[in-house]
Amino acid sequence: MTVTIYDVAREAGVSMATVSRVVNNNPNVKPQTRKKVFEAIERLGYRPNAVARGLASKKTTTVGVVIPDISNSIFSEVARGIEDIANMYHYNIILSNADKKKEKEIRVINTLLEKQVDGLLFLGGAVTEEHVQAFRTSSVPVVLCNTTTEDESIPYVDIDHEAAAFDAVKLLIEQGHRDIGMISGTLQDRANGYLRYQGYKRALEEAGIPLRDEYVRIGNYRYESGIEVMKYFLELSDRPTAIFSATDEMAIGAIHAIQDSGLKVPDDFSIMSIDNIRMASMVRPQLTTVAQPMYDIGAVSMRLLTKLMNKEKVDMSRVILPHEIIQRKSVAQR
Repeated sequence: MTVTIYDVAREAGVSMATVSRVVNNNPNVKPQTRKKVFEAIERLGYRPNAVARGLASKKTTTVGVVIPDISNSIFSEVARGIEDIANMYHYNIILSNADKKKEKEIRVINTLLEKQVDGLLFLGGAVTEEHVQAFRTSSVPVVLCNTTTEDESIPYVDIDHEAAAFDAVKLLIEQGHRDIGMISGTLQDRANGYLRYQGYKRALEEAGIPLRDEYVRIGNYRYESGIEVMKYFLELSDRPTAIFSATDEMAIGAIHAIQDSGLKVPDDFSIMSIDNIRMASMVRPQLTTVAQPMYDIGAVSMRLLTKLMNKEKVDMSRVILPHEIIQRKSVAQR
């Protein structure tokens, strides 16, 4: 049978109100009484009913986290940052995978809100008008993590994706490359697709290099699409000498496609990317990339959300964290 607060009160010889104060860490309980209640809880195996406590306090101390693709290693670092800060502030996490499908993302968002979460974190991915509508009708705070909306109307923590892509392509140009292809993400994805493409485009323009349509191809962020796009570049009569990839995973696919064709990186092609996932330092040659502080993005997002949930003063609701170029072995001078 389920042990109730009434059973604990009877066992400890105190009122139910006293048990409630002990469970909720109210300081207005004598140490001896607190000890007696905890001993009764341990003997009976009592577990407080989180739902009932949530109804009483109008808080569930639970945060919903929407991850677009749980198999993508970059989100695991974000999730670690979120969970570490959530534990520090005594929040529980409900992690939901949405498979990078808009309909499922909207459904997951609404499901988490129905579960009475105290706040919501939405991790990197395209934020459409349907997403914005769901966020704006939410009765709890929402923070975007590694993505943002076009008008930046919803609090977010991210890097400057356009600047990160610009710096990556500028490095290739400084190494003497002028024929630079891009494996882009979908341009409907503002952060990882559109803004990174804009950074690529700006770097070419500032160097006086014409933008060539045949040098830009769209991938889906995954390893296999990097292979497929690189095969396309390999078949061009006028091939690029360097490739900028919107993600490390696609860049690693490109490296393997080059090697499978009998060519070498960086002797025949230089490869540059963004993310700095763990695999970037494991692949051979090791991948030169722009590092996003993924753990910090998760941690800062969760801290911002705790402030919004507790109505604390927030100095900045739009936070841009710094990126950093990690030079390894996949880029050579032309």
